[in-house]
Amino acid sequence: MRLGPRLVEGGAQFGVWAPRVRSLAVRAGDRTVPLEREDRGVWRGTVEGLGAGDDYLLVLDGERERPDPRSRFQPQGVHGPSRLVDLGPPPAPFATPALEDLVFYELHCGTFTPEGTFDAAVGRLGHLADLGVSAVEVMPVAAFPGSRGWGYDGVDLYAVHAAYGGPAGFRRFVDACHQAGLAVFLDVVYNHLGPDGNYLAEFGPYFTDVATTDWGPAVNLDGPGSDFVRGFVLDNAEQWVTGYGVDGLRLDAVQALFDRSSVHILEELAARVHAARPGSVVVAESDLRQPLLTTAYGVDATWADDLHHTLHVALTGETSGWYDGFQDLGTIAKALTTGWVFTGQYYPALDRHHGRDPAGLGGERFVVCSQNHDQVGNRAFGERLAALVGPDLDAVASVLVACSPFLPLLFQGQEWGETRPFLYFTDHQPGLASSVRQGRREEFAAFGWDEVPDPNDPATFERSKLDWDRAGGPALELWRTLLRLRREVPALGNCRRDLATARADPERRLVVLERDDPSGSRAVVVANLDERSQHVPVDTGKLRLRVATRPRLPSGDLSGASAAVWTT
Repeated sequence: MRLGPRLVEGGAQFGVWAPRVRSLAVRAGDRTVPLEREDRGVWRGTVEGLGAGDDYLLVLDGERERPDPRSRFQPQGVHGPSRLVDLGPPPAPFATPALEDLVFYELHCGTFTPEGTFDAAVGRLGHLADLGVSAVEVMPVAAFPGSRGWGYDGVDLYAVHAAYGGPAGFRRFVDACHQAGLAVFLDVVYNHLGPDGNYLAEFGPYFTDVATTDWGPAVNLDGPGSDFVRGFVLDNAEQWVTGYGVDGLRLDAVQALFDRSSVHILEELAARVHAARPGSVVVAESDLRQPLLTTAYGVDATWADDLHHTLHVALTGETSGWYDGFQDLGTIAKALTTGWVFTGQYYPALDRHHGRDPAGLGGERFVVCSQNHDQVGNRAFGERLAALVGPDLDAVASVLVACSPFLPLLFQGQEWGETRPFLYFTDHQPGLASSVRQGRREEFAAFGWDEVPDPNDPATFERSKLDWDRAGGPALELWRTLLRLRREVPALGNCRRDLATARADPERRLVVLERDDPSGSRAVVVANLDERSQHVPVDTGKLRLRVATRPRLPSGDLSGASAAVWTT
């Protein structure tokens, strides 16, 4: 049941699921062409003479003009007309890296460059290729209200945000990434839609009152009419990998996808994406610490935040919120070998037992970081780790993430120790802007902060842009070296959790990670989280020192707040 706008010889065909309307028409210029109703609330019709670049609106019940729910482009914003798009020939073939070879670089198009566009980002791809990452992970690009925002309040999920360069700009960006040898992952949000410009409920039962999310009504994945809602999600996922050539998707907060169907939406989505583009990868963000995402649903990997949490607590001393339960330095050792710290035991932050042992899952099933958009941007003042603890401890965290048996992720600018904040920013209409502003103040008042940056102030957005004048220095060289070692040393690149051991000494604040490979390759990582110098507690005599974040002392001891890596 093909739905959405489609260019055909001599015009455009339209298919719209709208069981809640009595009549539906397409308005293009001075013409209004009615669509015919078919079974189950599907409306279809052809408008002759339309082509790529033409704008149109859907007219509901003869009076309400609305964008197409499957619009490919909203050049005048989420309340304006939709535009017909021709993406051109299919994307050129690109060999997505093997799962264990993925190193992610998360970027936000609007703040990655001063211009904030896909075309400007293309000019920085050489930097990423030289850095040694293998995949660019782009924060959501689905059309959202205003010109600036994180993108998690998108409302036209098939359209590419106009301020970034629209669908043509995104297609050029993906093609350029492939030419630079970089895979492209796109962050998509299927658990909710934003409130401003969200007209889907006028068309049909896209949402349910059986469940709610932290961000608004839950999507109807298992109630009456859910066949079409699921199709809306599944077709959208397929669009990115077939129409734009994206190599994989990062699914936002899948714990908020409420589905009691016989076949869970995640299983169906993973199967659809894998079939549409062989070699494509599906990564899910989830706080459930649940192996069945991969073992049962076919998701390739999950974001695993526990390594971030335990490193953050050890380096900053912060223990509030979800950090409660990570105070023991031994949790770093568990996170480095297990992926999740909470595998069924009591989690104070939730006041209940939580998680499950990921036995049998390889390290390539976990994406880990010391910074990402959530962990930085959801802070009141958007401080990055380098700004919180300084460059030395930031480097220690980088070494542990890069040398872990998991898939590393860097957040834009982290590679050079960026200290500019990444704040929460919006471009809402006055009423919604006021509500969001007040909500942020109330949220952080509990932590003693009466004043936080106004999300809707354009200056908040400008402050979040990267400072490319600082793109260099020791941090950048460290990351280049670490990622090169992952490629060259089998023990560091094999993702073998079963061949990794880790231990922590809380009294000395030392962490030791040892990794092996069947080939005989070996690596030892020692991280000193203390300000005191420390004797290296492992025999490295037959190994070669490859990385030292600070010069070692003449005695061979580690300097304070430093890390070192030895390999065969």
